[in-house]
Amino acid sequence: MSSGTGAALRLLAAAADAKAVAEIGTGAGVSGIHLLNGMRPDGVLTTVDSEPEMQQFARQAFRAAGFTGNRARFIPGRALDVLPRLADGGYDLVFCDGDRSECLDYLGESLRLLRPGGLVCFEGVFANGRTVDSAVQPAEVLRLRELLRTVRESTVLQSSLLPVGDGLLCAVKRG
Repeated sequence: MSSGTGAALRLLAAAADAKAVAEIGTGAGVSGIHLLNGMRPDGVLTTVDSEPEMQQFARQAFRAAGFTGNRARFIPGRALDVLPRLADGGYDLVFCDGDRSECLDYLGESLRLLRPGGLVCFEGVFANGRTVDSAVQPAEVLRLRELLRTVRESTVLQSSLLPVGDGLLCAVKRG
């Protein structure tokens, strides 16, 4: 993740006065640290990843960054198996950095999870320039194009594509 993307996530979490954030794709914890830095001091990050060993790296990174154990909830598993178990309307922000081929499914789950006025963000939507390249593209890039179109045409979302990192698609769920 680029420093610009991290700064944008921190700002968005702060602007949303986020107390509850869901993250799809824990990775090594870089994005989680940025989100936690922007969240309210009593906020909790719920982070989902199919690789438990990555969550262990993130847990260590969070501790090293000074966050107590009660600031993050780690749920191992495939996002589309875990997300349906999370509370409807219980989240201020959902950050999606998981399997690109599932991005439209993540959008659907995010809309259910978000409170009115909540934010959903997708990292990497430029796909290294492939989403605008006219050459034949792999299925994951076609799914990203479909995500961009779906969000742009939605009457439920107010969106913006931020040109940081590899593209950060952000949308607010209208009340």
